[in-house]
Amino acid sequence: MTTFVFGHKSPDTDTTGAALIWAWYLNETGTDAAARLLGEPNTEAAFVLKRWSFEQPEIIADVEDDQDVVIVDTNNPAELPANINNANVTAIIDHHKLVGGLETKGPIDITIRPVACTVTIMFDLMGDLAAKMPENIKGAMLSCIISDTLEFRSPTTTAQDTELAEKLAADLGISIPEYAAEMFAAKSDVSRFSDAELLRMDSKKYGVGDTKFRVSVLETTTPATVLDRKDSIMEAMETVASEDGVDQVLLFVVDILKEEATMLIPNDLTKSVAEKSFSTTVSGDTVVLPGVVSRKKQIIPSLAV
Repeated sequence: MTTFVFGHKSPDTDTTGAALIWAWYLNETGTDAAARLLGEPNTEAAFVLKRWSFEQPEIIADVEDDQDVVIVDTNNPAELPANINNANVTAIIDHHKLVGGLETKGPIDITIRPVACTVTIMFDLMGDLAAKMPENIKGAMLSCIISDTLEFRSPTTTAQDTELAEKLAADLGISIPEYAAEMFAAKSDVSRFSDAELLRMDSKKYGVGDTKFRVSVLETTTPATVLDRKDSIMEAMETVASEDGVDQVLLFVVDILKEEATMLIPNDLTKSVAEKSFSTTVSGDTVVLPGVVSRKKQIIPSLAV
């Protein structure tokens, strides 16, 4: 049986790249494996696939009973196929907090480490085989680290992430600032997406007490392209919340270059959340949060209602 390797829904660069990288590793070590995606990759991930000559992995909606699976870049059942607990999960490689709720058919390999990027963990796990990575796998690995660290701007960045990225860039003969600019330009091009698609593009469900949120982040070097649509986006926030079974969508537009987030404030609940969570005062339908760029380390841990 082919082992499927995949990460979370709304696949970003790290989830897409990590699935490809670990599928390569498993095949090299004698396990038949294939990367899969749980949705369309975002614009940056699509750019990375094309830049390094990867075919886009097959998109799947669910998994069959007993399907062999390796989960990367998440351990949250809400971000995985509905039937995941009936699959045969053999390993998890992740860099997020342990959520709970996954069930497995037996003991498995789990590696969760406090680094900025899943592929930084993978590099260590590969051991000597890492030296045999082909150029496109190295390129995917570098792309994942640049994306998840926002070119080392994110507070999640560790020395291990930075050192690996610099090594990979040197091996590939790539300038990190120039390549990061290309990646971020691709990420910033969201013109073809509907408001609802933008809200779901890079989002995670998260509960605070009895209140359920969809926490959406859009990282961009051109925040005006999103904020110019804020009126229609705020209307879509209500629709998406209703369709997705949450009380509220929270949207943070992260300006990569200024290292700040603009949070949209469509109603009293979001105003209250902004003021209680980020010690700020809201006077309009947006609020700027200086220094806030990381959902994992700065946004979700701060949320209060």
